[in-house]
Amino acid sequence: MAAQPHLRPEPGSIPTSPGVYRFRDAHGRVIYVGKAKNLRSRLSSYFQDFAGLHPRTQTMVSTAADVDWTVVGTEVEALQLEYSWIKEYDPRFNVRYRDDKSYPYLAITLNEEFPRVQVMRGARRKGVRYFGPYSHAWAIRETVDLLLRVFPVRTCSTGVFKRARSSGRPCLLGYIDKCSAPCVGRVDPQEHRALAEDFCAFMAGDTGRFIRTLEQRMRDSAVEQEYERAARIRDDIQALRTALEKQSVVLSDSTDCDVIAFAEDPLEAAAQVFYVRGGRIRGRRGWVVDKVEDVDTGQLVEQFLAQTYGGLAPEGAGRAPDGAAAAIPREVLVSAPPADPEAVTAWLSEHRGARVEVRVPQRGDKRTLLDTVAKNAEQALARHKTQRASDLTTRSKALADIAEALGLDQAPLRIECYDISNLQGENVVASMVVFEDGMARKSEYRRFSIRGSGSGGAEQNDVAAMHEVISRRFTRYLEESQRSGELARMGEAAEAPPGGAPPADAAGSGGDPATAPAPPAKFAYPPNLVVVDGGRPQVQAARRALDELGIDDVSVCGLAKRLEEVWLPEEEDPVILPRASEGLYLLQRVRDEAHRFAITYHRQKRAKALTSSALDEVPGLGPARRTALLRHFGSLRRLAAASVEEITEVPGVGRRTAETIAALLAGTGDTGGHTTAHHPSDEGERDHGG
Repeated sequence: MAAQPHLRPEPGSIPTSPGVYRFRDAHGRVIYVGKAKNLRSRLSSYFQDFAGLHPRTQTMVSTAADVDWTVVGTEVEALQLEYSWIKEYDPRFNVRYRDDKSYPYLAITLNEEFPRVQVMRGARRKGVRYFGPYSHAWAIRETVDLLLRVFPVRTCSTGVFKRARSSGRPCLLGYIDKCSAPCVGRVDPQEHRALAEDFCAFMAGDTGRFIRTLEQRMRDSAVEQEYERAARIRDDIQALRTALEKQSVVLSDSTDCDVIAFAEDPLEAAAQVFYVRGGRIRGRRGWVVDKVEDVDTGQLVEQFLAQTYGGLAPEGAGRAPDGAAAAIPREVLVSAPPADPEAVTAWLSEHRGARVEVRVPQRGDKRTLLDTVAKNAEQALARHKTQRASDLTTRSKALADIAEALGLDQAPLRIECYDISNLQGENVVASMVVFEDGMARKSEYRRFSIRGSGSGGAEQNDVAAMHEVISRRFTRYLEESQRSGELARMGEAAEAPPGGAPPADAAGSGGDPATAPAPPAKFAYPPNLVVVDGGRPQVQAARRALDELGIDDVSVCGLAKRLEEVWLPEEEDPVILPRASEGLYLLQRVRDEAHRFAITYHRQKRAKALTSSALDEVPGLGPARRTALLRHFGSLRRLAAASVEEITEVPGVGRRTAETIAALLAGTGDTGGHTTAHHPSDEGERDHGG
C-alpha cells in the first residue's frame, strides 16, 4: 500500500486560509471530509510521511484519487460546511458516531390535532416534543402511567382513536379517567392541547407549580368537606412525586446541561451523555466510534458536538414549539475542551439562538457528575470492544473466505445482490441490495419493475428477468461513468488558462461550493462482486448481460437456496463452502436481505394492483376518490362491509356511485383476495427467484 503519487497537490497551490477539503475515490465518490484552520498545513500532513500515518488514514489516502478544497471566511463557517458535507455525502472514512443501542424516547405529538403521548425510537420528527432518552421502554411507560392521573392525555393509536370516535364509546383508559377521551368529545381540541402542554411542562422540569396547585385544591376540597375528591387529589400528588423520585437529583433546580465524557484507545472511542434538566438526570445515551485519524480527545469532542447538535433546527429568540432546538442546553460540560472552543461555542450559540457555554468543570458537583459519566464511558468501551473485536474479525474473515472460494484477486469490498420476485408470472419485480465492507448500505438499495416477461415457466421467466435487471443496472453504470468523464473533461478544459499553465488551484475547486463538481449518481459505483439469488441459469444470465455490455472486471456468483450451493458462470459444478464458513454466512445474509427487499416491493405492487382493479370498474370513480375511499375505510374488506349510507359519507361520493360500489363488491363475493398484502404469511405467495 502506498500513497497515490498524482494525488499530492503542489504546496504553493494550496491556500493558507481556513477551509474544508474533500478526498474522492477513482469513481468520484467523496470518501472523506475534513476542515482546517490552515488548509496548506493540514493537507500537507497527509503526504509528508506515509508510513507514519494512522493505518486507516493510510487506507484512505491510498484509496483516494483526487482532493479538492473550499476556502471559507471563518472557522465557524468551516465547521458548518464540514457538517453539511458529511451529512450530504456520508463519507465512509469519516468518524461516524453510532448509538451503542437503540434508545427509546418519551414523545408528545404536538403536530396532531389531539396530541398523543407515546414511546418513540429512531430519527426525530418535526412537530414532536421529545424527552429522554431512557434506558428502557418500560421506564417510560411507568412514568406515563403515573402522570396520566393528573394529565389524562391520549395514548391510543390512530386506528383505536378512529374506531372509538366512530362507535361513540371510549377505550378502557377513558372509563378509568386516565384519558380525557377527546375521541367522544369529552374535551375539545383546545382543552386537550392544554393538557398536553402541561404534560410537557412537567416533564421539562416545571414540577413545583403543578404540585403546589394540586395541594391547594386538596386543601380547598377538605375545607368544603369533599373528602373523596381531596383523597383523589392526594393520590394525584403522590403519583407526581413518585414520578419525580424516579429521576435522580444531581444539581441545583435551575441547572440545564448536557454532560459528555469520552473513553478511548488508539482505534476506537466511546462517548456517554447524561441529560440534566431542572437539576435532574432526564436521560442518558451512548455512542461508539472508529477513529479514522490519529485524533486527540479535543478533536473527538468537536466532531461529536457538530454531529450531535448539528441536525437541530435553529431556535431563534424563543423556544421552538416542537422542542427540537431546545435540546441544546445553556451549558455543555465536556471531559476535554474542543479543538477550537471559540468556533464551537459561537456555532452552538448561533444554532440555539442564545448563549451556550462549553467548558470542563474542575470541582464541585458538576465535576463529580462528569467523573460518573466518564466511568460509564469506560465501561461502555470495554463492553463494545468485547463485542466488536469478534465482529471486525468475522467480517474480515468472511470477505477473505469469499475471495478464496471464488478465486478473486482481492476481497469483495462492495457486493451487490439481486433477487427476482413474482406470483405466477405477474407483477415481476427485482431488488438490488448493497453491502460494503460486509455491512448493509441501505441508502444504495434499488428496486426494479421488470418490463418484459417470457412465455415459459417460472424458471425461464426468472432467467429473463435477471438478464434484464443486470443489463439495466450496468447500462446505467456505463452511461453515468461516461457522463462523469465528459463533465470532468469539460471542467478541465474550462479551467485551463492560455498557454497550458496549470490553474492556481489545480488540486481542487477553490472557493465557491456551488462550482464544485456534482457528486456522481449512485449507479456510477461498480461492485467487486455480483451475487444473484439462484442457480447456474440465473448466474449465466447475469454473466451474459455483463459480457454483452463489455464489462469483464465484475465477478458473478449465485447462491441456490436448496443446498446453499455457490455457482460460478463458467463452472459445471457448484462450489461448496463449509457450513461453518463465515463467507457462506455473509453470502446468506446478503441473499436473504435481497429476498426480503424484493418480496416487500412485490407485495406492495400486488396490493396496489389488486386494489386498483377492484374499483376500476366503477364508472366515474377516479384515482382521487378511490384513494379517499380506501383512506376512509382502511381496506377493501371494510369498504365491502359498509352500507350505502356509510359510503356516501366520503366526500365526493354520491348515492348512485355508492350503490354501484356496494353492488360491485357484494356481487364479486371475493374481497379476501384484495387484502392479501395484509397477510405476509400467505402460503400462496412465494418468491421464484431461485
